[in-house]
Amino acid sequence: MTKTISKSPSKGPARAEGKMPFRLAFSRYWGLYAIVGVIMAYYLLFYYWPIVMGVMMAFKEVKLGMSVFNAPWVGVENFDYIFHDSEILRVTKNTLILSVLRLFWTFWPPIVLAIMIFDLTSAKYKRVCQTFVYIPHFFSWVIMYGIVFAFFSGNGMINNIIAALGGRKQDFLMNSGLFRSLLVGSQVWKGTGWGTILYFAALTNVNPELYEAAKIDGAGPVARTRAVTLPAMMPVVTFSLIMSLGSILNNDFEQVLMFYNSAVYSVGDIIETWVYRVGLGKMQYSVGSAVSLLKAIISMVLIIGANAFSRKVAGRGMW
Repeated sequence: MTKTISKSPSKGPARAEGKMPFRLAFSRYWGLYAIVGVIMAYYLLFYYWPIVMGVMMAFKEVKLGMSVFNAPWVGVENFDYIFHDSEILRVTKNTLILSVLRLFWTFWPPIVLAIMIFDLTSAKYKRVCQTFVYIPHFFSWVIMYGIVFAFFSGNGMINNIIAALGGRKQDFLMNSGLFRSLLVGSQVWKGTGWGTILYFAALTNVNPELYEAAKIDGAGPVARTRAVTLPAMMPVVTFSLIMSLGSILNNDFEQVLMFYNSAVYSVGDIIETWVYRVGLGKMQYSVGSAVSLLKAIISMVLIIGANAFSRKVAGRGMW
């Protein structure tokens, strides 16, 4: 006679399989929770709290030595000051022109360079090339300006070559017509190599069998790039483009400040230098905060709009 023993269901509240109660998890992994807590506290204290204070300052009149909480509310007076300032149209125009030039000339070179290095057959030579193109990124703008000054100043290398060939020297750094070209050119030199990292990461995930199949089908290097490489890079390219559009009003303040001089004031004065001059020079801190808030709102709108456009046209976006 066979006995059948049935297990009675366990009493008590049923828990999902694998789910650990918070108290037990905290007591077991308290070290990890402590690390996460420190990181969260860091971001709350040094990132999110300043954002809250900046938003408050945009609607208050904060003066030197005055607490933000004790400063009087002024409503939209700071924004009214911005829109009625005689220089705001000029600095906005200069900012947009420089930003569009930056966006165009700094967006595609990392893509091309990443494809060129990725297609190298020698792994050793590929690593050497990657190392060399990364180096300029680690130079500060002070060092970069020193290098540019050594080449393009009145007594720089370029002018010495021009004089040796019988030409006339000119100070390129004091030429307002060349100011934007020098800014964008130095930015391309400094950031192109570092910008290839994202694209290298995307290319390393491509199945090598796809390239082998393309070779068997008779596809050359250009055809393989068009059929295999570019489709693999498109999600990262879309992400980079959307983020670049979101920061179209943001220029590298440190770079502009280093290259900036009175001779190029008409084309080099941008929103960041205007905020620096008004916010710190005239101690109108609330006006500077109001400009930052406006830029943040515009950037958010541009990112959302660019993402919606990308999803509608290309079928992919950031979210």
